[in-house]
Amino acid sequence: MRAMLLRRPKPIDERPLELAELQRPQPGPGEILIEVNACGVCRTDLHICEGELAPHKSPVVPGHQIVGRVAELGEGATGFVVGDRVGVPWLHWVDGTCKYCRRGDENLCVAAKFTGWDVDGGYAEFVVAPAAFSYALHEELSDLAAAPLLCAGLIGYRALRISNLVPWGHGREAAGGAPGPGAAAGRRIGLFGFGAAAHICLQVARFWGAEVYAFTREERHRQLARDLGAVWAGDAGQAPGDDPSIKLDSAIVFAPVGELMLEALKILDKGGTVADAGIYSTPIPAIEYPLLYGERVVRSVTNLTRRDAAELLELAAAIPIGTEIQVFPLEQANDALIALKHDGIRGAAVLQVARG
Repeated sequence: MRAMLLRRPKPIDERPLELAELQRPQPGPGEILIEVNACGVCRTDLHICEGELAPHKSPVVPGHQIVGRVAELGEGATGFVVGDRVGVPWLHWVDGTCKYCRRGDENLCVAAKFTGWDVDGGYAEFVVAPAAFSYALHEELSDLAAAPLLCAGLIGYRALRISNLVPWGHGREAAGGAPGPGAAAGRRIGLFGFGAAAHICLQVARFWGAEVYAFTREERHRQLARDLGAVWAGDAGQAPGDDPSIKLDSAIVFAPVGELMLEALKILDKGGTVADAGIYSTPIPAIEYPLLYGERVVRSVTNLTRRDAAELLELAAAIPIGTEIQVFPLEQANDALIALKHDGIRGAAVLQVARG
């Protein structure tokens, strides 16, 4: 099978991924073999290729926003039949026994394995994944359009929940599911950095009735935010809506830039929460206590849970979520990551893996 292989990390402009011919994997017990049609390109892939995330497996095939069809079932695999459309995200496996798993925080599992980091991922024609960590997909979205939901969408959704945009007592806490329309009516959220995750996150926040303010350097990203329903788009350091009296109830920092945490805190209302959605960030400068005072909260977002996936995929069909995508053939994975690094992607980049 064709695959884009990372033998050793180096700057993406040096094109570290090479097209290789690898043996098709075989599904083990509880696993499914998936013929990959599309795989989203994530900033985490960039961090792995450039070594900002230390290698866990070498060589490795990156990619963790995988959409394809079940080609074969391993022994004991349940929930799917051959031919089913399926999605595979970043979280590949958890042990189910550590203290975090036992209390429902499987995203923090001490032994967790991750797709495209600990095991080979979706920059390939075939991939294996545990059936228990794979998801049936609604047919409304094409394979290419669905791929960004599986990390960009999921991390954006978890960041929304962590940011407390929907006040306590709504949605998950009250009904055990995703919040419904209007759950965040009257509340304001700021999104810092406007790429794949933010453009999906904005659509969920608008569905919940929130006012969304987008902070991003590039005018084309600002225009996309406005097109999707942001009430205002500008640069970090500007007042939301160009009005110094406006304060945010929540903020999410998607860009891996530590200084943006301070910019978000400066415009956060009392009792508000800033969530850092990155797996990697440059250092966060010292925070003067007055920025935190008033019961403001700073939180990180770590991985995802299967519950997050179920809720987000439910919302994706209900809203419905549309994804803005730029498509690259598998062989151009380096080009896609170079464009991502240099802010050249409007929305999300996706590799078309299946030929024809």
